[in-house]
Amino acid sequence: MSAAVQLGLFADSPPPLAHYPERPGFKALGSSEEAARQAAGSAARLRRAVLAELRVKPGTADEIAARLRRSVLSIRPRVSELKALKEITTTGERRRNESGASASVWSVAS
Repeated sequence: MSAAVQLGLFADSPPPLAHYPERPGFKALGSSEEAARQAAGSAARLRRAVLAELRVKPGTADEIAARLRRSVLSIRPRVSELKALKEITTTGERRRNESGASASVWSVAS
């Protein structure tokens, strides 16, 4: 967190996402920040699990969540972080997810 935010100089502005994607990010102070802090403990472990699954077989975030027996709400952000870290890439294929929306199929970046 920046010194200005720590000092409360810009209380209405969200802090910069200086640690994203290595750590969960947030866009606003309050509940979003609290959720990011709570997720930080398991985020690295879940990113490793997602990568391991993608090494076995490409998949959508929802498919990966099902294979890991985890909530899509805990896996989708890890997929976004891995994309930002350039550790995964889309295959170009799309599949329907649980909600019926078209979702990208991911694989480990080469």
